[in-house]
Amino acid sequence: MEVSHLLKLYEDGQRDFAGIDLNGGDLRGVTLIGVNLTGANLRGANLSRAFLTKSDLTGACLNWADLSFVKLSEGKLVEADLTKANLSGAFLVKSKLPGAKLSGANLSSANLRVANLWGANLCGANLQRINLREANLSGVNLSWANLCEARLTGAKLYGASLNGVNFSRAFLKGLDLAGVDLEGANLNNAKLSGANLEGANLVAADLGEATLRRANLKGADLRGANLTRASLEGADLSWTMLSKANLSEANLSEAKLVGTNLEDAQMNGAVLPSENQNSYSQATVSASVTTFEQPVRAMVG
Repeated sequence: MEVSHLLKLYEDGQRDFAGIDLNGGDLRGVTLIGVNLTGANLRGANLSRAFLTKSDLTGACLNWADLSFVKLSEGKLVEADLTKANLSGAFLVKSKLPGAKLSGANLSSANLRVANLWGANLCGANLQRINLREANLSGVNLSWANLCEARLTGAKLYGASLNGVNFSRAFLKGLDLAGVDLEGANLNNAKLSGANLEGANLVAADLGEATLRRANLKGADLRGANLTRASLEGADLSWTMLSKANLSEANLSEAKLVGTNLEDAQMNGAVLPSENQNSYSQATVSASVTTFEQPVRAMVG
């Protein structure tokens, strides 16, 4: 169908365009509010700056399509194929994308606040500066995705795959990341105050200059992790594995270090809890450490 014919039908009141073939069509800036485009073929189509609010694109083919700055709030993209699609700056607040295929897609600066992406595939996607606050990311594949400066406060990440993800400078305050696998992940300068990372795998992760105030890291594995200049004030590091981690100039004031393993950790210039807190009485430290507050020698406690 020609785009001009589609728009004429829309003007005449038609809203059902299920299964329509607009492969490579030019729909830049069009208004198609509340239309049914389920199963439509929009592969490589240009929908830049189109108004598709509350439209249904369930199962639609949109791979390689240009949806930059599209308005699709409260829309449906359930199991839609958006592989390699351009959704930069897209407005998808409260949209439903369960099972959507978004591998390699560009969603930089897109707004998906309160969106449902349950089980979606975002492997290798560009999610820089994306707004995912309060979004449902349960079971989502975020492997090797770029979430630099992304906002995820209040998001749900239960069962999400985070292998190789880039969370540098991301806003992850208060997130529940208990037991997640973030081995080798880039969390440099990430904002993780109050986050729950209990039992998480953070082996060799980069948390340099990260903010982890009052975070729960109880029982987490941080062997070989970089925590240079990290803010860990009031964090719970009880029974945490920090052997061979770099904690140089990190601030651990008021942190809980009961049973913490700090063997061969680098702690030059680190600030430890004051001795009268008795919070690190069972910590194991195998190297001499100097802090701004006080000298702490081998085998603390």
